[in-house]
Amino acid sequence: MDPNEAERILAEAESGPDRTIDLALTALALAALDRPRVSLDRYRRHLDDLANDTARRAHEADDADTRVAVLAGVLGREYGYEGDSATYDDPQNANLMRVIDRRRGLPVALGILYIHAGRAQGWPVVGINFPGHFLLRMEGVGGHAILDPFAPERRPGANDLRELFKRLAGEDAELEARFFDAVGDRDILLRLQNNIKSRALGSGDVVRAANVARSMVRVAPEHANAWYELGLLEARTDNLRSAVAALEAFLEKSTRDAVRHHAATLIQELRTRLN
Repeated sequence: MDPNEAERILAEAESGPDRTIDLALTALALAALDRPRVSLDRYRRHLDDLANDTARRAHEADDADTRVAVLAGVLGREYGYEGDSATYDDPQNANLMRVIDRRRGLPVALGILYIHAGRAQGWPVVGINFPGHFLLRMEGVGGHAILDPFAPERRPGANDLRELFKRLAGEDAELEARFFDAVGDRDILLRLQNNIKSRALGSGDVVRAANVARSMVRVAPEHANAWYELGLLEARTDNLRSAVAALEAFLEKSTRDAVRHHAATLIQELRTRLN
């Protein structure tokens, strides 16, 4: 991919309103940060193929269940996309280029492809705020349906979702209505990158985690927590001036008093170290 093209895509995501973000293309630009010598062309063509093949099967798909079935048929059966249960924590599972290459990935990476194919038909499909496992909600005539991009052939109902949540959060946990609220495309991109950052931290690669955190504030510059996490990571890698700048950006955007106090205290400590 031309580094200038990736930069242009990320700059548009950084400065433009949410409604103008091209979710799949921006995810490819983020993937290109790790693979700057790889051309984007064939990945763009693949996105077009997903949209076009979905369109050929989308006639009279007016209700949500039929739309979900069309997407599952095209991406799941025809293209062979599936969740990577065997090597779930492999960082490749959150890099959209490698997900396309391997036809395997995390729920959020696969979900981006499903969203892309669905929205190309004008279908209202969104990610939802379900903790621990990324799910989609498809709207249609007569109601909505939940789609699990990790296992698209299943149609999770209320009991399935309750059991899934208990497996993730513990037997005493209960579903809340807010877990089914739609999330914005910036939040989806943050969730994608957070998977990479978490795995980098898990392996002790703080420099890598800081690099990923920088990409997160680029695609979601108004998300205060992204700046806070970047500031902490910049401090851990001794990029003290960058840490101060990130924490100051956090203070400008956050209203969380306890965290603001910690950030302000850390800024003073870092400035002392700089003197």
